[in-house]
Amino acid sequence: MLTAEMIVDALDAAVPRVSPDGRWVAYELRPAGEVWLAGVDSPPRFLTMGANPRWAGDSVYVVVDGTSLHRVELTGSATVVVTWAAGIDDHLPLAEGVLFIAPDSVSEGIEVRGVPRPSRLRLIDSDGIRVLYGDRHVVEVTRQPGGGPLAVLTWSSHEFDPGLLEPELHVVSLDGSVRDLGPAVAGAHSPVWRLKGSWRIAYLASTPPGLQSGTAVHDVVDGNVTFGLPACPFELVQTEDGDPLMVVAEGLETAVHRLSAGPVSRHTGLVKQVSVGGDSLAAIISTAYEPPNVHLDGVRITDTRPWARDIAWGVQSRLPYRASDGLALEGLVVVPPTGTGPFPLVTIVQGGPYDRHSDKFSLHWAPSAQWFALAGYAVFLPNPRGGQGRGHEFAAAVAGAVGQEEWTDILTGIDLLIADGVADPQRLGIAGWSHGGFMAAWAIGHTDRFSAAVMGAGVTDWGMLVGSGEYGRIEAALGGSTGWEGVGPHRHDELSPISYASAVRTPVLIVHGAADTNVPLAQSEYFHRALRHYGATHEFVVYPREGHSLRERGHRLDLLNRMRAWFDRWL
Repeated sequence: MLTAEMIVDALDAAVPRVSPDGRWVAYELRPAGEVWLAGVDSPPRFLTMGANPRWAGDSVYVVVDGTSLHRVELTGSATVVVTWAAGIDDHLPLAEGVLFIAPDSVSEGIEVRGVPRPSRLRLIDSDGIRVLYGDRHVVEVTRQPGGGPLAVLTWSSHEFDPGLLEPELHVVSLDGSVRDLGPAVAGAHSPVWRLKGSWRIAYLASTPPGLQSGTAVHDVVDGNVTFGLPACPFELVQTEDGDPLMVVAEGLETAVHRLSAGPVSRHTGLVKQVSVGGDSLAAIISTAYEPPNVHLDGVRITDTRPWARDIAWGVQSRLPYRASDGLALEGLVVVPPTGTGPFPLVTIVQGGPYDRHSDKFSLHWAPSAQWFALAGYAVFLPNPRGGQGRGHEFAAAVAGAVGQEEWTDILTGIDLLIADGVADPQRLGIAGWSHGGFMAAWAIGHTDRFSAAVMGAGVTDWGMLVGSGEYGRIEAALGGSTGWEGVGPHRHDELSPISYASAVRTPVLIVHGAADTNVPLAQSEYFHRALRHYGATHEFVVYPREGHSLRERGHRLDLLNRMRAWFDRWL
């Protein structure tokens, strides 16, 4: 029998990195804080404590406790390379030394906002430690294959807003010379070197002109090289031959492309965190009934949830359908392993909204399909407009229009499941985290069809979020306006669930982390006070010390059991 403890205590393999010769892959086990080593013909073994493994020859460099960079031999013997009290953001070993990105000093608890506190790019070599670049906040660095210069991505500030909206690219040599390439597109990340006649830099970023527009691959010479792609690139992977790999969300599936040469492979489910070395490729892969694990050259080399093979899981299937305006949509349906419908139905809306439900194994501490399916619920996982996997126009459809067409997209899928005899119309629930939490709050302010709801870390006031959340103006692209644009009415008021709190008749469970800086706790506090004012049935749970994702074991256990008990009570 599946228990909450089994879910919460399972380890997650992450950030696999292939050795330069392709024989080995190093990866993290989270939350254990361990780095493990495996090969196709070599079973996994513990290597060291640490995180963010990166290779240099036959050695693995890892960050320990966030502040110390260690060089670890394959035997497990380790040498401390540098300890940096202010914390190490990232690192990149080279033949000539080791690069690391870090701020100058530790914050003493007093934060002066609006004043950049940059992390700088530093090199450790035989001459000691020196700053290679430090004029702006350094975010990422990658080296041109063959030992060439560095591509350095910077922000104007360490804060997401304005930093993420004001990126620039630079070419930096190890002698300290710098060539500024100027502004990059908002949201720039994952720079790689691309050989097309000559070496140039490509990167992922938003699709202009909007901020809610889906990602595209931009080349500093050719501009948007994925324009019109009816899918969404979400990873770029450096290759030695200069034709980077591009990992692409294609509906419910994932594909791997060469940026210039085209498709390499297509996979049912989710492929992420791709790494290459020699002739080998590693990635985290998950399919409908297979939990996420590290695969090396198509062979699964980790087994983080062996108990999963002994459980009769809910039956997962794809649901293609059309929106009310005829747009082709798709989602997933998971029904209990036994019994026939109609079942009570829980609809789980993804976060983002620029995210998606892929055809992967759905079991997590947050609202997840298998956790409910094994308790007798059918679960609908819709991919409405605004999400990832269908290209630029599909993603941009919710800009300044959240809760509009995406909401009717979801309702249309629910109605189809009712008509097909899968869902009981008298026992409907809705749940979600982050943007999914927003959709749950929006839903119960616009219909009484749901018998229960769970709003996890959800947005209830877009104007407040622009002024207090980490992403600031990016949220304004969703809500449609800011509060400083003069006396209202404002578009964001029309799109905020708080404006419809008086209409809520659905019992709602509100859950939030006390230290959430992405969607601050005040979003849920506001909704709670409004519901209390109108006498609406609800429960408001605050998890101390937690950010936008819950980390502590006891809190995750409580959430899993509390969510299921809530739906059991009302559905």
